[in-house]
Amino acid sequence: MISLKTFEAWFVTGSQDLYGEKTLHQVSAHAGKMVKGLDHSSRIPVRIVFKPVVTNPEAILAVCREANNAENCIGIIAWMHTFSPAKMWIGGLKTLQKPLLHLHTQFNRDIPWKDIDMDFMNLNQSAHGDREFGYMMTRMRLNRKVVTGYWEDHGVQDKINTWCRAACGWHDWQGAQFVRFGDNMRQVAVTEGDKVEAALRFGFSVNTHGVGDLAKAIREVSDKEVSGLCKEYADTYKLSTTLKKGNAEHGSLREAARIEAGLRSFLLQGHFKGFTDTFEDLHGLAQLPGIAAQRLMMEGYGFGAEGDWKTAALVRAMKVMASGLPGGNSFMEDYTYHFEPEHEWVLGSHMLEICPSIADHKPSCEIHPLGIGGKKDPVRLVFGTKGGPGLNASVIDLGDRFRLVVSEVEVVSPPHALPKLPVARVLWKPWPDMATGCTAWILAGGAHHTCFSQNLQAEHLTDFADMAAIECICIGRDTTLPELKNELRWNDLYYSLNHR
Repeated sequence: MISLKTFEAWFVTGSQDLYGEKTLHQVSAHAGKMVKGLDHSSRIPVRIVFKPVVTNPEAILAVCREANNAENCIGIIAWMHTFSPAKMWIGGLKTLQKPLLHLHTQFNRDIPWKDIDMDFMNLNQSAHGDREFGYMMTRMRLNRKVVTGYWEDHGVQDKINTWCRAACGWHDWQGAQFVRFGDNMRQVAVTEGDKVEAALRFGFSVNTHGVGDLAKAIREVSDKEVSGLCKEYADTYKLSTTLKKGNAEHGSLREAARIEAGLRSFLLQGHFKGFTDTFEDLHGLAQLPGIAAQRLMMEGYGFGAEGDWKTAALVRAMKVMASGLPGGNSFMEDYTYHFEPEHEWVLGSHMLEICPSIADHKPSCEIHPLGIGGKKDPVRLVFGTKGGPGLNASVIDLGDRFRLVVSEVEVVSPPHALPKLPVARVLWKPWPDMATGCTAWILAGGAHHTCFSQNLQAEHLTDFADMAAIECICIGRDTTLPELKNELRWNDLYYSLNHR
């Protein structure tokens, strides 16, 4: 499982030498108390680490370089307790390669009306110092998040939480490896993409291994390991009668378990954080990985069907961002529509590979014909998803840039049973309505593959896009098509002028 408590956000407080040792001692003491409070807050998922107050260009450059090289540091939270001349920050900010949050706050919540004097004003002038710092970042055209408010307020800490989670997802991508077993589905456009540009922009690499390499790992799985997994299936899920030991299709269950064990071994040995496969290239496999992909996603691996490496990487990032939150994240596909007036919905699913982290009940382990791929019937987990807020996100390659498309949805419970649908599924209403939400997605170029989330909000993804320096289009309750079309036109102009 993914633990965000292994990650650190460094708290860097700015000041200057002109104030003298006494004032700087107070600045450091205040910052230390703030860091202790934030670090112990249940609302913030990572460690908040105190760093000494910086008062000159050399110290600022040093802490930024140190952050770049610190394995567990996901980024810097910067706060100006006093005035900190921003020219001092140029070298450090130019060097910093990790996300930056500007916390616009102050140590004291209230003005001490009866006692305030110029000593207090000189010490507590974040309203002054943060504007100087903010100007320099704007002048340098730096992507950053600005959070304004009193540092102990829950709303402020929730904003820090959101940024920290996005930064963890971004940190996890750096140096990550994703494996493709075979190529993408033939003639499909949106699952293609520039893997070299992705390595430059996102920090992860995507490489292909022949399915024969995976088949070899599967053949090496012991019968004892297979039997152990089959017992785990029986103990964890509602196992259909035909798959039980001694019955007609128990052999298929064992083959599914062998595939899962071999696939997990391959991923572990290669230090991969996610994978893709395709039903058009299953040479050496008896069945398309169904329950294997589902259970590996449950463990935190990214997955994309039909060679869709961009979605596999996004699934991994969103699972990292959401670690510890109730609900789940899964590979998803918009499959079919329900156009009944007043009840217009999208049914999301896939042939097999939906993560049981989003299940609303104990999944059923079943076997059914697939009708595509030319292999034996695959084993899969079947379940539904409870209602509530959710979103779908998709990364697409527009040739000159990447775009992240985010669509907010409301998950609804199906009004009828689905006894003949042998796959996991989700039913949702797109915001602001079916026609606007779906049309906006089409206009933005969103893919048919997405990562569906029950526990992340659009703000997590917009923060993430800022860290990646890519375009982000959000479709939500306030979306209108005229405004969206203008946003797409303006973005085309902006990115054509600022292409790098």
